[in-house]
Amino acid sequence: MAEELVALAERLGDRVLLLEAHHAMAPSTLWTGEPEAARRHGEQGTVLYDRDQHRSLAFLYGGHDPGVCCRMHSGLALWLLGYPTASLERSRNGLALAQDLAHPGSIANALPIAGLVHQLVGDVGAVRDVAEAMIALSTQHGFRQWLSFGRILDAWVQSEEGGGEAAIAELRRHIDEYRAMGNDLWVPCFLSLLASTHLKRGAIEEGLGAVADALGTSDVTESRLWDPEFQRLKGELLLARDPAAAPDAEAAFEQALDLARRQSTKSWELRAALSLSRLWQRQGKREAAAGLLGGVHGWFTEGFDTADLREARLLLEKLSGPGRGSTVNDA
Repeated sequence: MAEELVALAERLGDRVLLLEAHHAMAPSTLWTGEPEAARRHGEQGTVLYDRDQHRSLAFLYGGHDPGVCCRMHSGLALWLLGYPTASLERSRNGLALAQDLAHPGSIANALPIAGLVHQLVGDVGAVRDVAEAMIALSTQHGFRQWLSFGRILDAWVQSEEGGGEAAIAELRRHIDEYRAMGNDLWVPCFLSLLASTHLKRGAIEEGLGAVADALGTSDVTESRLWDPEFQRLKGELLLARDPAAAPDAEAAFEQALDLARRQSTKSWELRAALSLSRLWQRQGKREAAAGLLGGVHGWFTEGFDTADLREARLLLEKLSGPGRGSTVNDA
C-alpha cells in the first residue's frame, strides 16, 4: 500500500502526498527487515518536510508529525546499519522537533524510538529518562499503548540496575499488558530485552522460551527485523545451559551472521561476530576469532564509545596476544 502511495503521489506531483508516502514507506520497510530502504525513505521525507507548512499534517494523517516520524525511523535504521553516532543524533533531532511542535501525539511517537536507540547503544541512564518521560506524558494524555511501552523500558532499567526477580516480573507483566492491546509489532523487541535479562540472571529455560515466543510472533507479524539478534541470543542461552552444546550454539551464531548480512544490519552482525568469536576463543581458535571480529569491527567508522564496539575492542585486544600485533582499528 505504501508503494502505491509513492506511485500515486509522484504521478500527481503533489509534495504533501509524496511526503506522506515516504512517511508510510519508512516504517513499513524498516519492520520488514529493509533498514537501508527505511533510511532512504526517512531521509527523503525529511528533505520534503517544512515545519511551518506541514505541521498541520499530524491532524490529517496518523495523529503524529511526518517530519518527526521520518527522523525517528531513519534514526533507528542508522543504528541497525552500523552508524550508532548518527543514529543518536537523528533520533535526538526528531525528538527535539516533536517537543518544539508541542504536539503530544508526535512526542509520544518519538519517545519510544529514542528510548530504544539509547538501549541499543547501552546508555541505561538515558533509557531511564526516556521511560519516565513516556510514563508521564502517556498518563497525562491517556496513551495506553505508550504507557505500557514506557513501563517496559522502566522495568528493563530496573533489572539492569539490580532489581532482581521483582524487576523481571514487572517486565513480563508489562509486556503481557502491551500484547493484550492487540499490537504485536514491537513485541519481538520487548522479548529480546526479556531474553537478554534472563540470560544475565541465569534463567536459561525462561530465556529460551522468550526467544521461541519472539520468533513465533515475528512469523505472525512478518517482521523479521530482530531475527538475527534472536538467533544470537539462542546460541548464548544454549551455551549457558550446557557448554557441550557448542555445535548448536555455533550454528545459531552462524545463522545470526547470515541473517544480519542479508539485512545489511551491521550492528547485529557485530553482536553475532562477538558471540561467535568468544566461542572460538574458548575453543583455542584465536586466529579465526580475531579474523572474524576484526573484519566486522574494522568496517565501523563511528560510535567507538558505545557498548558493543567497546566490547569488541576489548576482545580483539585479548585475541591479539603477545607478539601477534594489534588487530584493532585505531580509529
